[in-house]
Amino acid sequence: MALPAKLQNDLRQFQRLQQDLTVVDQQRQQIDLKLRETAHTLEELQALPDDAVIYRSVGTLLVKAKGKAEVAETLGEEKETLEVRLKAFERQVNHLKERYQTMQQELSQALKNAGIAEIEVPEGAGPSE
Repeated sequence: MALPAKLQNDLRQFQRLQQDLTVVDQQRQQIDLKLRETAHTLEELQALPDDAVIYRSVGTLLVKAKGKAEVAETLGEEKETLEVRLKAFERQVNHLKERYQTMQQELSQALKNAGIAEIEVPEGAGPSE
């Protein structure tokens, strides 16, 4: 049984939404990991004496920092930026999950109305909780 063109188009959009959700969630996870790493680095930095020799990464080079305060300021700014980016990605993931669930319900109903079995979502393909 051939699917109506609108339903085929809706299914393609649903698949693209699944892919978008996966990509954005992976990006969110990367930002979250980098944020935790930066926070841990800041904690370790605070444990060092004020006169400790510290190097910071500049591209592929390690350069001697002017002092602990300089590195702490830079890391603090990076942490704030990552927190803002993480919140933005979380909002985007939540929005995509809502769209995903709504579209899944709509497609299931449309397929049921067309006399076709409901959408089979492969394990791990849907929104993660």
